[in-house]
Amino acid sequence: MKPLIVLLVSTAWAFTRGQYYYQGLMDYLENRMLAIEDRMELWHEQTHRYHTELQDFKKLTAVTMDGLGKEHSALLKDLEGAAVRVDRVEREMDYLETQTSPRACVNKADKVVEQGAWSVEERRGDEEEEEDWEEVHSRVSDCVDIISSIRSVKILKRVGSPKGMWTRDPRSSKVYVFNGTEGDSIYQFNSVLDFSSSPGVNHSRQILVPSLWRGPGSAVYNGYLYYVKQEADTEVQVVKYDLLSGSVTDTAMFPVDGYAPVYSLNPETVADLAADDEGLWLLYAASESEPNINLAKMDPAALDIEQIWDTRCPRENAEAAFIVCGTVYVVYNTRLASRSRVQCVFDINEMVLSEEAPLLYFPRRYGAHASLKYNPEEKQLYAWDDGYQILYRLTMKRKLLV
Repeated sequence: MKPLIVLLVSTAWAFTRGQYYYQGLMDYLENRMLAIEDRMELWHEQTHRYHTELQDFKKLTAVTMDGLGKEHSALLKDLEGAAVRVDRVEREMDYLETQTSPRACVNKADKVVEQGAWSVEERRGDEEEEEDWEEVHSRVSDCVDIISSIRSVKILKRVGSPKGMWTRDPRSSKVYVFNGTEGDSIYQFNSVLDFSSSPGVNHSRQILVPSLWRGPGSAVYNGYLYYVKQEADTEVQVVKYDLLSGSVTDTAMFPVDGYAPVYSLNPETVADLAADDEGLWLLYAASESEPNINLAKMDPAALDIEQIWDTRCPRENAEAAFIVCGTVYVVYNTRLASRSRVQCVFDINEMVLSEEAPLLYFPRRYGAHASLKYNPEEKQLYAWDDGYQILYRLTMKRKLLV
């Protein structure tokens, strides 16, 4: 009997202990479920708040975008109106240009040449005519002019490659076209009018030079062609070519250390030769590490370098340059072609004050200038812009004497 009682007591104690264990487990699980429910409720509240804030942000964004759209439409209309007005002004300018000669050949000597009254041979051989030319030279050599503004623009035509050069000899009416960035031939036209009326460069006199010209930086001055020569693994040279006799009369080594283009936006321009009222000039970069454009005054007869200047005009973002009365005007642009502008001016005589130097913007045309050549007789620039041949007529004023 006693063992039975012990067994029953042990069984009852074990049952009671198991009941307490399972009850604690159930309480623990219930508490965890309540904590999870609280976290889920908090998550729902935060989600609802974020959703509400997102809806408010969307509404605000929609209102802002609607306002920006209206402002964009208004700005677009204003730009379209401005473009219409600019086109109208350009058409009026083109009409005015058609009423006047784009060559502005005002001196008697050029008119006589245009009429064929004397030839290049007679100008070089006849003493009386040489005196006439000396009178013209004496009239322009004492030059104290500076550019005031771009008076007018005339788009002559489009012919040839995107990059090239065209110019006119200041001492004659003949026009010379350099198609591309290198070659052994140039094209000669009797006048600007002859060039503008021609169907292409092939309908002209083709002149073959004995060596390749490199870059759109050549110059034609007083019956001679001056161009840059550089063959593979050779030094750069300036070549003087007689357009009358068809022969090279002189060459000169180039004062550079290796290949260094003078304009960063036109790397094909190894150097830039220019002719103005004062004679023949050379724009170049002494080396690839040289940040500025250098200027050299050259003797057009012997190609000797008479003097060298550091223009302090940077090569970076330079597009082209031209020289007027011994003053260098460097034209700058951007990698994505925009409006060209004269941003640096250097006068060898230091007669142009910084506050007097013009900040000129060229009218927006097609791309970027591959070359700009100044003609001192006409006071205008011969420009090559993405295959278009353009004339910029300039307004001049006198330098301030200091």
